[in-house]
Amino acid sequence: MRAYLDWNATTPPRAEVLDAMREAAARAWANPSSVHGDGRAARAVVEDARAAVAELVGTDPRDVVLTSGGTEANNLALRSAFPREGAPAALVTSRLEHPSVSRVAEALEREGRARVRWLEVTAAGAIDLGDLDRALEEGAALVTVQAVNHETGVLAPVAEVIARAHAAGARVHVDAVQGWGKVAVPPGWDTASVAPHKMRGPKGIGALATRPGARIDPVLLGGAQEKGLRPGTVDAALAAGFGVAARIAARSAERWAALADLRDRIERELLAIEAPRGHARVAGDATRRAPHVSNLLWPGWIGAELVAALDLEGVSVSSGAACSAGTVEPSPVLFAMLGAADAARGVRVSIGDATTEDDASRAVRAFRAVLGR
Repeated sequence: MRAYLDWNATTPPRAEVLDAMREAAARAWANPSSVHGDGRAARAVVEDARAAVAELVGTDPRDVVLTSGGTEANNLALRSAFPREGAPAALVTSRLEHPSVSRVAEALEREGRARVRWLEVTAAGAIDLGDLDRALEEGAALVTVQAVNHETGVLAPVAEVIARAHAAGARVHVDAVQGWGKVAVPPGWDTASVAPHKMRGPKGIGALATRPGARIDPVLLGGAQEKGLRPGTVDAALAAGFGVAARIAARSAERWAALADLRDRIERELLAIEAPRGHARVAGDATRRAPHVSNLLWPGWIGAELVAALDLEGVSVSSGAACSAGTVEPSPVLFAMLGAADAARGVRVSIGDATTEDDASRAVRAFRAVLGR
């Protein structure tokens, strides 16, 4: 048996989610944009999902745009804030962000649509709020902040960022993909991204939630779906799974909070391993993290090599963002926090509400076996 400790990459879909998807695939397979009865049946499933997402994030269903996932939602939010015409405005962000934010920021700068102001980052894995104040004094159109860091689990000061940015007249986008259903995501943002496969729902669908009246410009062209903001036929089966996952996530935070004890047990036992190359240390502020994530660095080990060795032992963990897996590039997050020497050493262990004590024991044994070689 394998031990799956890579829940930040994707979560196993719940049985209720799969049941809802199977049912929708059988009875709501028509195009939701069609006006006939079959189309209306599919549309009803999509709109029910939209309502569930709106309830989860605290907005009106009319302000939820369905996308192909969190990456597209982040792209849509950032590109909407910087029109092609006019002088480039400032985009304030940091290297702690997911690549679907940081790489879009780089692209907007190359295209001449934005001036990117990269915030200073602390060794604890947080943005420097003093530097944020300086950036806002220089002028900013948009500030981006990730609610829960995808590699370290460190919680960002989202409420403080929103308050300071709005006081300076800047818009705020929150990448909350890793947050919904696990921690409280502060309100007040202008746009926020959602991805159900991070909360035991399906892959291939996501959403961008907006405050009422927030301007969103389409990235894709070709149809009037999603009020013309995101053309393309919505899959009612994926939407059905999204809706169920969103409704469960809306009442799941307490269950995820209870995972801290198991996460701490795993972390404590891993830190105690007498590895020939030395003991591990935790990356990021251990007092301000989501309850299910731990990122550890072992001296003398490259994270990707340790991940590969553990895979052979039947344990699934990761060495960074799943979208960067297979590359030889060091983690931009760890590079920003700790510098070049440690940027490739991180190993992320992330658990979920189906992780068992046996999974934890199996994983620790595998770590001991690999690290002891």
